[in-house]
Amino acid sequence: MNAADVTREQLVDFVHAEARMLDAKRFDEWNTLFTDDAFYWLPATPDQPDPDNWTSHLYEDKLLRDVRIERLKSARAFSQQPPSRCHHLLQIPHIEVFEPGENRFVTRTEFHYTEAQGDELQFYVGTFFHHLTLRDGALRMTLKRVNLLNCDAALPAVQLFI
Repeated sequence: MNAADVTREQLVDFVHAEARMLDAKRFDEWNTLFTDDAFYWLPATPDQPDPDNWTSHLYEDKLLRDVRIERLKSARAFSQQPPSRCHHLLQIPHIEVFEPGENRFVTRTEFHYTEAQGDELQFYVGTFFHHLTLRDGALRMTLKRVNLLNCDAALPAVQLFI
């Protein structure tokens, strides 16, 4: 498959499959959805223009995602006693950018995310932006940006991946 063969339906399916992987705690598999130079970004201010000149809640490259995933799998991770669980509720993704000639695709998805640990529940609402490209015949994320509605609030520690 090449970028000219990518369909809008495949982009929507990608977003839903990515959320299902997170809900099922298939973190290693989820991490392969990123290109090696990709970032997982959670800005700390509304409409934050970039992660380099502004403080972010998270701005994780491959190494940081790998470290967090290994921590989540460790029986010695005190913060995961009891283990956290999560659930993503997504609206239908909107295709913001569809440029097969440039191998560039961006989806926008409104979401509700719930993270549970023991008796505690945390709720987050916001918008995902998946920046996608076709690599080695498969769609991959070059960036996942998570814009939380209350990103400028003092947030509790997010244990999993929104």
